[in-house]
Amino acid sequence: MGEKGGSGSLKGGIIAAGEGSRLRAEGYRGSKAMVRVAGEPLIGHALGRFRALGVRQLTVILNDASEDCREWLARHAGDFKLDLILRTTPSSYASFRLVTERLEGARALITTVDGIMPTGDFCAFADRAARFPEDAVILGLTAHMDDEKPLWATLDGAGGRILKLGGAAGSHVTAGLYLLPPRRPAEPQQGFARLRDYLAWLVAAGHPVYGVVLPRVFDVDRARDVSEAERAMAGGGRSGGR
Repeated sequence: MGEKGGSGSLKGGIIAAGEGSRLRAEGYRGSKAMVRVAGEPLIGHALGRFRALGVRQLTVILNDASEDCREWLARHAGDFKLDLILRTTPSSYASFRLVTERLEGARALITTVDGIMPTGDFCAFADRAARFPEDAVILGLTAHMDDEKPLWATLDGAGGRILKLGGAAGSHVTAGLYLLPPRRPAEPQQGFARLRDYLAWLVAAGHPVYGVVLPRVFDVDRARDVSEAERAMAGGGRSGGR
Protein backbone atom coordinates (compact mmCIF):
# COMPACT_ATOMS: atom_id res chain seq x y z
CA MET A 1 0.00 0.00 0.00
CA GLY A 2 2.89 2.46 -0.24
CA GLU A 3 3.83 4.93 2.49
CA LYS A 4 2.71 3.28 5.73
CA GLY A 5 -0.29 1.65 4.10
CA GLY A 6 -0.88 4.09 1.27
CA SER A 7 -1.46 6.94 3.68
CA GLY A 8 -0.21 9.59 1.27
CA SER A 9 -3.71 10.00 -0.20
CA LEU A 10 -5.48 9.31 3.08
CA LYS A 11 -6.83 11.97 5.44
CA GLY A 12 -8.00 11.44 8.98
CA GLY A 13 -10.81 12.58 11.22
CA ILE A 14 -11.43 12.40 14.96
CA ILE A 15 -14.91 12.83 16.44
CA ALA A 16 -14.41 14.21 19.95
CA ALA A 17 -17.52 16.34 20.44
CA GLY A 18 -19.21 14.15 23.07
CA GLU A 19 -19.89 15.54 26.54
CA GLY A 20 -18.88 12.41 28.48
CA SER A 21 -21.86 12.70 30.82
CA ARG A 22 -21.45 9.21 32.30
CA LEU A 23 -17.78 9.79 33.09
CA ARG A 24 -18.60 13.20 34.58
CA ALA A 25 -21.24 11.60 36.79
CA GLU A 26 -18.51 9.29 38.12
CA GLY A 27 -16.24 12.17 39.08
CA TYR A 28 -14.21 12.91 35.96
CA ARG A 29 -13.63 16.57 35.20
CA GLY A 30 -12.75 18.25 31.95
CA SER A 31 -13.71 17.18 28.45
CA LYS A 32 -14.11 13.53 27.51
CA ALA A 33 -11.24 13.75 25.03
CA MET A 34 -8.90 14.55 27.94
CA VAL A 35 -9.77 11.48 30.04
CA ARG A 36 -6.46 9.76 30.66
CA VAL A 37 -5.85 6.09 29.96
CA ALA A 38 -2.42 4.87 31.06
CA GLY A 39 -1.30 8.48 31.52
CA GLU A 40 -2.28 9.62 28.01
CA PRO A 41 -5.50 11.50 27.17
CA LEU A 42 -7.89 9.83 24.76
CA ILE A 43 -7.11 12.47 22.13
CA GLY A 44 -3.40 11.62 22.51
CA HIS A 45 -4.06 7.94 21.87
CA ALA A 46 -6.03 8.83 18.74
CA LEU A 47 -3.26 11.09 17.44
CA GLY A 48 -0.69 8.41 18.15
CA ARG A 49 -2.51 5.90 15.99
CA PHE A 50 -2.68 8.31 13.05
CA ARG A 51 0.97 9.21 13.60
CA ALA A 52 1.96 5.55 13.39
CA LEU A 53 -0.05 5.18 10.18
CA GLY A 54 1.73 8.16 8.63
CA VAL A 55 -1.41 10.31 8.29
CA ARG A 56 -0.73 13.96 9.09
CA GLN A 57 -3.85 15.73 7.75
CA LEU A 58 -6.55 15.56 10.41
CA THR A 59 -9.94 17.13 10.95
CA VAL A 60 -10.95 17.10 14.63
CA ILE A 61 -14.29 18.16 16.02
CA LEU A 62 -14.57 19.28 19.66
CA ASN A 63 -17.56 20.71 21.49
CA ASP A 64 -17.57 24.33 22.63
CA ALA A 65 -16.69 23.36 26.20
CA SER A 66 -13.48 21.50 25.25
CA GLU A 67 -11.03 24.33 25.83
CA ASP A 68 -8.73 21.96 27.74
CA CYS A 69 -8.45 19.68 24.70
CA ARG A 70 -7.94 22.59 22.33
CA GLU A 71 -5.03 23.80 24.47
CA TRP A 72 -3.56 20.29 24.63
CA LEU A 73 -3.70 20.00 20.85
CA ALA A 74 -1.94 23.35 20.49
CA ARG A 75 0.97 21.93 22.51
CA HIS A 76 1.11 18.36 21.19
CA ALA A 77 -0.19 18.25 17.62
CA GLY A 78 2.46 20.38 15.95
CA ASP A 79 3.44 17.61 13.53
CA PHE A 80 -0.10 17.47 12.13
CA LYS A 81 -1.87 19.70 9.63
CA LEU A 82 -4.86 20.18 11.88
CA ASP A 83 -8.31 21.36 10.83
CA LEU A 84 -10.11 22.03 14.11
CA ILE A 85 -13.90 22.37 14.39
CA LEU A 86 -15.18 23.85 17.67
CA ARG A 87 -18.90 23.23 17.76
CA THR A 88 -21.45 21.65 20.06
CA THR A 89 -23.64 19.50 17.84
CA PRO A 90 -27.06 17.96 18.51
CA SER A 91 -26.04 14.42 17.61
CA SER A 92 -23.28 12.00 16.68
CA TYR A 93 -24.51 12.15 13.08
CA ALA A 94 -24.19 15.94 13.00
CA SER A 95 -20.59 15.70 14.21
CA PHE A 96 -19.80 12.96 11.70
CA ARG A 97 -21.34 15.00 8.88
CA LEU A 98 -19.28 18.09 9.71
CA VAL A 99 -16.07 16.07 9.66
CA THR A 100 -16.90 14.24 6.44
CA GLU A 101 -17.75 17.50 4.68
CA ARG A 102 -14.26 18.83 5.46
CA LEU A 103 -12.72 15.62 4.07
CA GLU A 104 -14.81 15.42 0.91
CA GLY A 105 -12.84 14.32 -2.15
CA ALA A 106 -10.29 12.21 -0.27
CA ARG A 107 -10.28 8.77 1.27
CA ALA A 108 -11.06 9.47 4.90
CA LEU A 109 -10.28 7.37 7.96
CA ILE A 110 -12.44 8.57 10.85
CA THR A 111 -12.40 7.41 14.46
CA THR A 112 -14.31 8.30 17.58
CA VAL A 113 -12.03 9.59 20.33
CA ASP A 114 -13.31 7.17 22.98
CA GLY A 115 -12.25 3.99 21.20
CA ILE A 116 -9.04 2.45 22.57
CA MET A 117 -7.30 -0.23 20.52
CA PRO A 118 -3.72 -1.33 19.85
CA THR A 119 -1.96 0.79 17.25
CA GLY A 120 -1.14 -2.31 15.22
CA ASP A 121 -4.84 -3.15 14.94
CA PHE A 122 -5.61 0.38 13.77
CA CYS A 123 -2.94 0.19 11.06
CA ALA A 124 -4.10 -3.30 10.06
CA PHE A 125 -7.64 -1.95 9.68
CA ALA A 126 -6.43 0.77 7.29
CA ASP A 127 -4.44 -1.75 5.27
CA ARG A 128 -7.26 -4.27 4.95
CA ALA A 129 -9.92 -1.62 4.33
CA ALA A 130 -7.96 -0.29 1.33
CA ARG A 131 -8.39 -3.64 -0.42
CA PHE A 132 -12.16 -3.41 -0.70
CA PRO A 133 -13.93 -1.79 -3.70
CA GLU A 134 -13.05 1.86 -4.18
CA ASP A 135 -16.63 3.08 -3.64
CA ALA A 136 -17.19 1.07 -0.45
CA VAL A 137 -17.68 2.28 3.11
CA ILE A 138 -15.67 0.18 5.56
CA LEU A 139 -16.56 -0.17 9.24
CA GLY A 140 -14.38 -1.46 12.04
CA LEU A 141 -16.12 -4.32 13.84
CA THR A 142 -15.31 -6.35 16.90
CA ALA A 143 -16.76 -9.24 18.86
CA HIS A 144 -15.30 -7.82 22.08
CA MET A 145 -16.71 -4.45 23.04
CA ASP A 146 -18.48 -3.69 26.31
CA ASP A 147 -21.09 -1.16 25.27
CA GLU A 148 -24.48 -0.50 26.85
CA LYS A 149 -26.11 0.17 23.48
CA PRO A 150 -24.07 -1.65 20.83
CA LEU A 151 -24.80 -1.32 17.13
CA TRP A 152 -24.98 -4.91 15.98
CA ALA A 153 -23.72 -5.94 12.57
CA THR A 154 -24.44 -9.12 10.65
CA LEU A 155 -21.36 -9.87 8.58
CA ASP A 156 -20.98 -12.11 5.55
CA GLY A 157 -17.92 -14.00 6.74
CA ALA A 158 -16.85 -15.03 3.24
CA GLY A 159 -16.79 -11.65 1.48
CA GLY A 160 -16.79 -9.26 4.41
CA ARG A 161 -19.94 -7.42 3.33
CA ILE A 162 -22.24 -6.18 6.08
CA LEU A 163 -25.69 -7.64 5.47
CA LYS A 164 -27.52 -5.81 8.26
CA LEU A 165 -26.89 -3.13 10.85
CA GLY A 166 -29.06 -2.75 13.92
CA GLY A 167 -31.42 -5.00 15.79
CA ALA A 168 -31.05 -6.96 18.99
CA ALA A 169 -28.20 -9.22 17.89
CA GLY A 170 -25.63 -9.90 15.19
CA SER A 171 -22.22 -11.44 14.60
CA HIS A 172 -20.24 -8.33 15.65
CA VAL A 173 -20.65 -4.78 16.92
CA THR A 174 -19.36 -1.58 15.37
CA ALA A 175 -16.17 -0.14 16.85
CA GLY A 176 -16.22 3.60 16.05
CA LEU A 177 -13.86 3.32 13.07
CA TYR A 178 -14.82 4.23 9.50
CA LEU A 179 -13.10 4.41 6.12
CA LEU A 180 -15.02 6.48 3.56
CA PRO A 181 -14.48 6.68 -0.22
CA PRO A 182 -13.63 10.01 -1.88
CA ARG A 183 -17.18 10.27 -3.24
CA ARG A 184 -19.74 9.77 -0.48
CA PRO A 185 -23.11 8.14 -1.13
CA ALA A 186 -25.88 10.70 -1.63
CA GLU A 187 -28.05 11.02 1.48
CA PRO A 188 -31.79 11.60 1.89
CA GLN A 189 -32.71 15.25 2.37
CA GLN A 190 -34.23 14.70 5.81
CA GLY A 191 -30.91 13.55 7.29
CA PHE A 192 -30.61 11.35 10.36
CA ALA A 193 -31.02 11.75 14.11
CA ARG A 194 -28.06 9.49 14.95
CA LEU A 195 -24.93 8.20 13.24
CA ARG A 196 -26.13 4.64 13.65
CA ASP A 197 -29.28 5.51 11.70
CA TYR A 198 -27.16 6.77 8.80
CA LEU A 199 -24.97 3.66 8.81
CA ALA A 200 -28.00 1.35 8.94
CA TRP A 201 -29.53 3.28 6.02
CA LEU A 202 -26.38 2.78 3.94
CA VAL A 203 -26.66 -0.99 4.35
CA ALA A 204 -30.43 -1.15 3.87
CA ALA A 205 -30.21 1.02 0.73
CA GLY A 206 -27.76 -1.40 -0.86
CA HIS A 207 -24.61 0.72 -0.75
CA PRO A 208 -21.44 -1.40 -0.52
CA VAL A 209 -20.60 -1.49 3.18
CA TYR A 210 -17.95 -3.92 4.43
CA GLY A 211 -16.56 -4.80 7.83
CA VAL A 212 -13.04 -5.41 9.10
CA VAL A 213 -12.95 -7.32 12.37
CA LEU A 214 -10.63 -6.02 15.11
CA PRO A 215 -9.63 -8.29 18.01
CA ARG A 216 -10.81 -5.97 20.78
CA VAL A 217 -11.83 -2.35 21.21
CA PHE A 218 -12.54 -0.53 24.47
CA ASP A 219 -15.30 2.07 24.32
CA VAL A 220 -14.39 4.47 27.14
CA ASP A 221 -17.67 5.75 28.54
CA ARG A 222 -17.36 4.86 32.23
CA ALA A 223 -14.69 4.69 34.90
CA ARG A 224 -14.54 0.92 34.68
CA ASP A 225 -13.77 1.18 30.95
CA VAL A 226 -10.66 3.21 31.79
CA SER A 227 -9.35 0.59 34.22
CA GLU A 228 -10.13 -2.30 31.85
CA ALA A 229 -8.34 -0.60 28.97
CA GLU A 230 -5.33 0.09 31.18
CA ARG A 231 -5.14 -3.54 32.28
CA ALA A 232 -5.26 -4.70 28.66
CA MET A 233 -2.56 -2.24 27.64
CA ALA A 234 -0.37 -3.34 30.52
CA GLY A 235 -0.66 -6.85 29.14
CA GLY A 236 0.86 -5.78 25.82
CA GLY A 237 -1.99 -4.19 23.88
CA ARG A 238 -0.48 -0.72 23.46
CA SER A 239 -2.70 1.92 21.90
CA GLY A 240 -0.12 4.42 20.79
CA GLY A 241 0.56 7.95 21.86
CA ARG A 242 3.43 10.27 22.27
